[in-house]
Amino acid sequence: MQLVDTHCHIHEAVEHFLGKSETRERWQRSKKVGGPDEIIKAAIDQGVTRMICVGTTLTDSELAVEFVRTRPNCWASIGIHPHEAKGHLDKAQQDVFAALAAKPRVVAVGECGLDFFYDHSPREAQVNLLEFQMELALQHDLPMIFHVREAFADFWPIFDAHPGIRGVIHSFSATTKKLDDILQRGLYVGLNGIMTFTKNAEQLEAAKAVPLEKLVVETDAPFLTPVPFRGTICEPKHVRGTAQFLANLRGETLEKFAIATTRNAQHLFGLD
Repeated sequence: MQLVDTHCHIHEAVEHFLGKSETRERWQRSKKVGGPDEIIKAAIDQGVTRMICVGTTLTDSELAVEFVRTRPNCWASIGIHPHEAKGHLDKAQQDVFAALAAKPRVVAVGECGLDFFYDHSPREAQVNLLEFQMELALQHDLPMIFHVREAFADFWPIFDAHPGIRGVIHSFSATTKKLDDILQRGLYVGLNGIMTFTKNAEQLEAAKAVPLEKLVVETDAPFLTPVPFRGTICEPKHVRGTAQFLANLRGETLEKFAIATTRNAQHLFGLD
């Protein structure tokens, strides 16, 4: 049995990471810094044989591209998170970012989108960077990893104005109404550890309603550790526990769930 972690940030667990970030600090506190290959081995031991390392800034995306270059179980997605949009409006900087799309083992653009819950970047800047990354994805025929929080009403008109975009809504935790909007556009749905600890019955009903052929699993490691491992750092190995929870929730065997979600991830991201 094989599983795919379609969204993690384990590249920031390396010792030579430059700069500071909340993700980096979590790895430091967990004492996992310097041990990304141990993290990968632990994942493989649990049947999680493929991992997508997701960038959130220019520097972070460069790190992800370098990280996966020598690690055959990992691929990279280059992205500028909506929280970071205000720091990536310079044209020269965007040109450097765009060049990463042609690098080896880059299989997606994102994590990008709109986040109107925190508004860490002005909304105009978020829209600007989202459209820039959509155009880049279309240029290179790459799928996208979308982060959308309290912003679907503004996101869909932008998405619909870029025909041909394909991808996944990362960390889905909404209702069946929003799920219908996603599925109508042919997008995949990424579910993670949130589903193991949510108290919202509507979220669980939506998770049950995702067609198996449109579902992928993820961790968002080092964040969103699933039950029963709450209080510890999240790692790609935890995909297995989340997969088992979701399979039970949906009335499916783990084997059937794993085969389908792995096939979906391979199809969407072109993984070998």
